[in-house]
Amino acid sequence: MSTVLRVRDLTKTFGRGEGLVRAVDGVDLEVAQGETVAVMGPSGCGKSTLLYCLGGLDRATEGEIELAGKRIDQMGERAVARLRRDAVGFVFQAFHLMDELTAVENVEVPALLAGLSSRAARKQAVGLLDRVGLGDRAGFLPSALSGGQRQRVAVARSLISKPQIVFADEPTGNLDSSSAVDVLRLFDDLHESGQTLIIVTHDARIAATADRLITMRDGAFIDQTILTGGARGNVSALAGLE
Repeated sequence: MSTVLRVRDLTKTFGRGEGLVRAVDGVDLEVAQGETVAVMGPSGCGKSTLLYCLGGLDRATEGEIELAGKRIDQMGERAVARLRRDAVGFVFQAFHLMDELTAVENVEVPALLAGLSSRAARKQAVGLLDRVGLGDRAGFLPSALSGGQRQRVAVARSLISKPQIVFADEPTGNLDSSSAVDVLRLFDDLHESGQTLIIVTHDARIAATADRLITMRDGAFIDQTILTGGARGNVSALAGLE
């Protein structure tokens, strides 16, 4: 199985002198194609900073990051942006949908930016909305959708470039329990389909559906647990609804 992400001695600092903060402190990580990795830890431990560095949204201070076969720590900003567009998907806690665009228009934006024709982009976007259970909401604006529906639109958007890896930052953090369960099931479906995922979360239900659970504290990994097989949680049971 090929490696999608390889990290060596990743460090991200803020400030200087006595005010220096090591948000990420010497992290090593390898993620295989098709693997789902959950990262948990207390607020402020560096989880989101790590995710943004891994996905090329922020620059690490030190260390090596090989993403989709490319050393992004050695690439310029434009090259990193192209790699993000072509090989990476992102899902954020705050959805980051464009309020003036419909669900299907939000989903197709990355494909249009990548040069896909309007017809092809629309066809893919409609298919992805069907996949996340929102085919009948394609023409709705985000304001007419529930929080869980908006997050599912965001997940569909993250998949339209057929990314090698999807990074999700607290994908259930802004959702009520019922909506969170819908998104939980969606991420489990993505995992079962072979999509590579790295998910930063406080939600133990999402973490329990991963192959591997990493615990962070003070910018460092303090524990890694393999959850593959019988140790992985059943979504319905974890939801507490069925």
